[in-house]
Amino acid sequence: MSYPPAERADTVDELHGRRVADPYRWLEDPADPRTESWSKSQDELARAWLEELPGRAETGERLRSLLSAGSVSAPVWRAGRAFFTRRDPGQEFPVLYLRESDGSERPLLDVTTIDPSGLTTLDSWSPSLEGERLAYQISVGGDEESLLYVLDVTTGEQLEGPIDRCRYSSISWLPGGAEFCYVRRLPPEAVPDGEEQFHRRVWRHLIGRHPDDDELIHGDGLDHTFYYGTGVSRDGRWLLIGGSPGTAPRDSVWIADLTTGGELRQIVDISADVEVSAWVERDGRLYVLTTLGADRWRLCVADPEEPEPQNWTELIPEEPDSVLEAVRWFDDGTDDPKLVVLRTRHAVSELTLHDPVTGERTADVPLPGTGQITALTTLDEDTDGDADRLWIGWTDFATPPCVHVYSRAEGRTRIAERAPGAVDLPEVHTSQVTYTSKDGTAVRMFVLAPAREPDHPRPAMLTGYGGFSLSMEPGYSTIALSWVAAGGVWAEPSLRGGGEEGQQWHRAGMRESKQNVFDDFHAAAEHLIETGWTTPGQLAITGGSNGGLLVGAALTQRPELYRAVVCSAPLLDMVRYEKFLLGRTWNDEYGTAEDPEELDWLLSYSPYHAVTEGTAYPAVLLTVYESDTRVDPNHARKMCAALQHATSSDPAQRPVLLRRETEVGHSARSVSRTVGLATDQIAFLAEATGLPLA
Repeated sequence: MSYPPAERADTVDELHGRRVADPYRWLEDPADPRTESWSKSQDELARAWLEELPGRAETGERLRSLLSAGSVSAPVWRAGRAFFTRRDPGQEFPVLYLRESDGSERPLLDVTTIDPSGLTTLDSWSPSLEGERLAYQISVGGDEESLLYVLDVTTGEQLEGPIDRCRYSSISWLPGGAEFCYVRRLPPEAVPDGEEQFHRRVWRHLIGRHPDDDELIHGDGLDHTFYYGTGVSRDGRWLLIGGSPGTAPRDSVWIADLTTGGELRQIVDISADVEVSAWVERDGRLYVLTTLGADRWRLCVADPEEPEPQNWTELIPEEPDSVLEAVRWFDDGTDDPKLVVLRTRHAVSELTLHDPVTGERTADVPLPGTGQITALTTLDEDTDGDADRLWIGWTDFATPPCVHVYSRAEGRTRIAERAPGAVDLPEVHTSQVTYTSKDGTAVRMFVLAPAREPDHPRPAMLTGYGGFSLSMEPGYSTIALSWVAAGGVWAEPSLRGGGEEGQQWHRAGMRESKQNVFDDFHAAAEHLIETGWTTPGQLAITGGSNGGLLVGAALTQRPELYRAVVCSAPLLDMVRYEKFLLGRTWNDEYGTAEDPEELDWLLSYSPYHAVTEGTAYPAVLLTVYESDTRVDPNHARKMCAALQHATSSDPAQRPVLLRRETEVGHSARSVSRTVGLATDQIAFLAEATGLPLA
C-alpha cells in the first residue's frame, strides 16, 4: 500500500525567536485544489482498507442490536403536562413527546418528520411555565447553527421562527408565556471579520415581535468570546445571567429585579477566578453553587436583594472526596420541603436529601447501582399529582438511558420507565481500580471485561478525555459493550483535566500542567499491562475532540506503548488552533502561541509538531467531519500527511488512514451514522490488536 503524495513545503514561522516548521500548511485550505485531490485519494484509500476488514458485518449487527434499546428521558413538568424524549427501536433520533394529565401521549416534535434525510438534529427545547408553548432549536448538517422556533403545544401551530444565530442559547420563559430571555449573536456585518462565531448578547423577546427589534439586556462592552446563560425565577421577578470568556473556569454573574426596572447588578466578576451557578428558588432565596472557598463546590444562600459574596451563608459545605454537582427543590406537599443534592464520588453519582433551612442531611436516596444521574425533576407547583415523587434520569455501563422514581414516603427508588427496546446484553464485569501516575498521583479507572479478574492478556481499548472539567462518568456505551462482547477489555480513566475530583483536578491538567493528562493516560496503559489485562501489541487507544488531542499526544510520545489509535475530530496543531473556528475560546484551557512562555507549553506536546521521521508509529485511523464547526478538520489532514510521511511502520500492517464524513458535525448524529462510524473504528482496532469479531 502506498500513500497519496503530499507536498512538504518549506513553511516556517518565526515565533518569539523560535523557528516552527509547518510543512503541510496548504492542507488548512479545503478549497485548495491540492487539498481536494489529496482528500479524495485519502477517501479511496480509507474505504478500500476499511471495507476489507474482517468482522464488519457482525460488528454492525451487534451495534444496531445494542442501539435498538433506544432511550427515554426524565419528564419535565409544566402545569400538569410532562415533556420528555423517547427513541424507539428503529428510530434515528429521539422524539419529543407530550404526556397530558390524563396519561395520554402524543409526539410533539420529530426531526425526521421535519427532515426525512436525517441531517436535522434537535439541539435543545424548553416549554413555557404554563406548558402551552415550546421553544426549540434545530440545526442541519452538523453545523450546530441553531435556529430557534416556538410552537403552540395544543395546536402544533408554529408561532415564531426561525430566529438565527442562536447557537448555545438558553431559553428562560417569563410567566404568561408571552416573553422569554435568550442569547443571540450579533449579525455578521456588525462584527470584525473572523469573529462571526462570537459577540453574543442576551435579549428579551416578545412572541410576534421581529427578533431584530428585541430588547438588548446584556453583553455590550464585554469580551467578544463571552458565553452566556440565563435564568428567571418562577415568579418572574428575578433574572440571573451567568457568563464566562470562552470555556474559562471563571464566571461572572449578574442579577436584576424585573419588577423595578431590571437594572443588572453584578454579583461575581471573572477576576475572582471562581465558578458560580446561581438561581432564585421557590422559597425566595438566592442559591449559589460555587467553588469560592471550595475546590469541590459548596452551596450558599443569600437574600437576592443583597447578593454579593460577603452576604452569602454556607448551607451545604464542601466534602473532601466528592464533587457537589447539582441541587433541586423537592416539595412533597407536606410543608416539609427538601433539597435534593447530587454529588459524584470518583465519577459515580450519589443522591441525598437535605433540610433547606439548616442544610442538614436527612436521608439518602437509593440508586440502582454504579452509574450516572442524567436528570432530576419534580412536579412544578402548578401540577396536581403525587408530589412525593422525584424522577431520576439514569444510565450505567450496561443500562440504556431510563427513568427511575423515588418516593419520600416509601423511602425507595423503583424503575418508572425502561428504554423501550429489548436488547441482549453481553456478560460484563465492571470494576473501578486505582493506579499511580508518573508524579505519584492516584488516578481511578473504570475497567469493563468479560471476566472479573485478568485470566490472560486480551485486546484492550483505552479511552479518555482529560479536559475542560468534563467528567467521564458511567454511561451506556455500545462501543464498549461491543468490544467486551467480542472478548476484549475496555477502560476509561478519570484523567486530570477533567472534573471528576473537583476544580484543582481540572487545573492540574490544563495550561502549563497539560502533560499531567498524558502522563495519567500512559500510566493507565502501563497499569493494564502490568496487571495482566493486555500487552502493548494488543492495546488500542481512542479519543475525540480534546480526547483526540490526548491520543495524538499519546501516540507521538509513546509510540511503542500502543498498537493502534482512533483519533476523532482532534486538535493536533496546538500552535495554530486558535486561528480556526471556536479555537480562541479554548486558550484559557491550553494557552496561546501569542505568549512566548505559553508557546513553549504548547510545543512541548503539540502532536503535529512532535511527529518524527523514521519512527515506527502505531496503526492510526483519523476520523473527521467536514461540517464540524468546533474543531477544524485541517488538524487531522495535516497530521495524516505528517504521519504518512514519517512512519517507518509497514503500511500494510500499521496503516495511517483518514476517514471523512460530510454533512455531519462534532456532536449529534443519526443512529445509522453512529453505527457506520463505530463499525469502522471497532473493526480497525480489532484487526490491529487481534480481537476476533466474527
